[in-house]
Amino acid sequence: MKTPDTAALLEDAADRIADVSRADLQILLRRAALLLRNSGSIAFEDDMEEALRDLSGALGMTRNDTIRFIVREWMEKNTYLPVHELDEDGDTDGEA
Repeated sequence: MKTPDTAALLEDAADRIADVSRADLQILLRRAALLLRNSGSIAFEDDMEEALRDLSGALGMTRNDTIRFIVREWMEKNTYLPVHELDEDGDTDGEA
């Protein structure tokens, strides 16, 4: 069984704020603060940020999802991760 993540717990607490005990709310807020404090942010030079913003818009993805996509593609192409190959005879739904 998968345990809910902190964001899901916070959303649930917000939906039923009157029913959440003060102690449970303190635990949730401390856990969220710890996650925020330990989360890393990647900062790029202005030209890279602009290119990343443009690419994110073109792909319809968030900045972080675009970075994950780029890193995964690079890792697959450089054999750090296994490549997900299409079957020659498989259905591509109109995409190559």
